[in-house]
Amino acid sequence: MTSGPGLPPDSTPDTPSASADAGTTEVLGATEISRALTRIAHEILERNKGGADVVLLGVPTRGVPLARRLASRLVAVEPGLDVGALVGTLDVTMHRDDLHRQPPRAIGRTELPEGGIDDRVVVLVDDVLFSGRTIRAALDAISDVGRPRAVQLAALVDRGHRELPIRPDFVGKNLPTSLSERVSVLVEEIDGCDAVLIGPGGPGRGEPGGGAR
Repeated sequence: MTSGPGLPPDSTPDTPSASADAGTTEVLGATEISRALTRIAHEILERNKGGADVVLLGVPTRGVPLARRLASRLVAVEPGLDVGALVGTLDVTMHRDDLHRQPPRAIGRTELPEGGIDDRVVVLVDDVLFSGRTIRAALDAISDVGRPRAVQLAALVDRGHRELPIRPDFVGKNLPTSLSERVSVLVEEIDGCDAVLIGPGGPGRGEPGGGAR
């Protein structure tokens, strides 16, 4: 999710514009993103002994299609896995710590997979990891809907600048950035193309694009 001057780091504009910004550089294209997701999927299976107890919860907005892509890759490697029991979405809106600073937000939908999350390994899937505050909100949201055995975190991009003691278990790309740069993640399902972009504009979560949270 993207933020720029005048927007808090975790704000979420609705319209993608990062690809048109002057000075924006593509750091990952569609091929690199596909490879990164494939590698993350294999790492999830290896760490979790085949993935029978894994649930992927995508954090809106762009974490959701990324979670679905990861689910498809897990099933391709382990055909015994059931996509219906593997992937869902987790809305964190009401658990954010910046609601008092933001315009009113529409509350999204949390959709748990078949069988819920109790006693399972939840892998949160997000596009960009930045401050860690969105993931903190996601951990609070999880406690409202179940009690997993463990929670892990997969991020397509880790841009650093953490404000909370949170780190990902699975990362597509570590991308060192300055606070004066914006990181944007574009996905085919929402933006019509796959790309990770970096450019000027202030701390960015990347929506579009990416999620510096």
